[in-house]
Amino acid sequence: MKQSNTKSQITNRQSKGGSRRSLSAPWLPAACLIALSCPFGLFAAPQSAKTSGKSSNSSAATQEKPLTAIPADAESIDVNTYRWTDGKGKKWILIQTPFGISKHADTGEPMRDKHAEFDDMADVKVVEDGDSLKFERSTPFGPQRWTKKKTNLTDAEKAAWKLHQAKDASKDASAKQDR
Repeated sequence: MKQSNTKSQITNRQSKGGSRRSLSAPWLPAACLIALSCPFGLFAAPQSAKTSGKSSNSSAATQEKPLTAIPADAESIDVNTYRWTDGKGKKWILIQTPFGISKHADTGEPMRDKHAEFDDMADVKVVEDGDSLKFERSTPFGPQRWTKKKTNLTDAEKAAWKLHQAKDASKDASAKQDR
């Protein structure tokens, strides 16, 4: 079956560089109209949600406003840390940060110790090498190794060394008892 090339389907345009064939699409204006009207439908959706959502306004009114200052009746626990009971009787821990006040529910659990870094050093292997110590700790990226002179140790490294010495002493004592 032979297709007929009508002028409405295929047009030949002559240009300086040669000929170019292009299809004219009768559906193109309708597609442009639909594509341009879609964004208007997106803008109209939030308006209908605002008018039908009266219950969302009442829940926003019941929400508490964020604290902008530490209340006067708050009890100081530590530097920039306070314990406070609100008007409803709920207990809170308030922490003054550079970005504002951070509010956490007081669960009664003890707060994290400031010197928790010593617990991180509990899994460190220590090997004495003359007047220096070799440390090794497992990390997700592989073992981390470093060497320090005994005179230049940090508090955490000193604690790890004492823990290592205590473990060695207990091993020696148990080895002597086994003999």
